[in-house]
Amino acid sequence: MSVVGIDHVQLAMPSGREAEAQAFYEGLLGVQRVPKPPHLEVRGGCWFESDTVKIHLGVEDPFRPARKAHPALIVDGLAALVERLQAAGVTVRDDEPLEGHHRVYVDDPFGNRLELMEPSAPRS
Repeated sequence: MSVVGIDHVQLAMPSGREAEAQAFYEGLLGVQRVPKPPHLEVRGGCWFESDTVKIHLGVEDPFRPARKAHPALIVDGLAALVERLQAAGVTVRDDEPLEGHHRVYVDDPFGNRLELMEPSAPRS
């Protein structure tokens, strides 16, 4: 028996701000919004998924953003993504180098911390 993967990461969001979540996660990061199952849709929040990434945002009241805990997302084209985020007014923070990766931190519209990483060597 062993853990073999992660199905999704869930982050918290405030109630009623799904449009902001969609503008950020789908519009800027490029992860498509997918419908939640009807029995979960009534709770609010939204899901974003691709073949390799699943980020679920659930409503939390009272809301508190994750400022230290965070998902680290592997990206392709980090420099271009940083430019797109900055053009949209998102603050991008550099951090100490991590061997084998270029990386930055950003906050989603609700203050949740995200790490964006790109391997510095080509993947095989």
